[in-house]
Amino acid sequence: MKAHTKETQATMTPEKSLQYLKEGNQRFQNNLKANRNLLEQVNDTSEGQFPFATILSCIDSRVSAELVFDQGLGDIFSVRVAGNIVNEDILGSMEFACKLAGTELIVVLGHTSCGAVKGACDHAEMGNLTKLVQKITPAVNAVTEPKDESLRTSKNLDFVDKVSHVNVQLMIDRIHDESPVLTEMEKNGEIKIIGAMYDVNTGEVKFYE
Repeated sequence: MKAHTKETQATMTPEKSLQYLKEGNQRFQNNLKANRNLLEQVNDTSEGQFPFATILSCIDSRVSAELVFDQGLGDIFSVRVAGNIVNEDILGSMEFACKLAGTELIVVLGHTSCGAVKGACDHAEMGNLTKLVQKITPAVNAVTEPKDESLRTSKNLDFVDKVSHVNVQLMIDRIHDESPVLTEMEKNGEIKIIGAMYDVNTGEVKFYE
């Protein structure tokens, strides 16, 4: 499989980009990787890159976007930060990726058993991590069940995963609220912004459509 070129990127749409990711995740689950010569892709992309999607995901070592979507060099922009949170630097990166570099799809990818979300559920405090975890706290508060405080901790994985799901949705809301550039592009049909969850037990990505 060849690296994307300016010509192949121009044929992409938000819907086609999403389909590429779905097909890649299916290959990943079936352990059927696309045939790629990565060194050849190094040469192919040495003078330019033409990715079709931008993925905001967690730093979790199990959730490499290039692997779980079976993509090669030059195929996607991968933005990684604990808890797949949004801040102005990440928004600026996304604006660059879409407005200037031509990607047509943004995926906010959460995952099950997320350590950052667990930290938010437990109200963890440690150095700079404290401020990061606080960005996930609104998702913790938005999940109203269970009400029993003893069940609203990292030990309750069902609660943790519900918070992760809501956190993805809230981060998409932040993109819409804080990036007029991306919001306008989505309204014009130039890009699509979508959430998804990766299951660390199965390797499956479920998209919110």
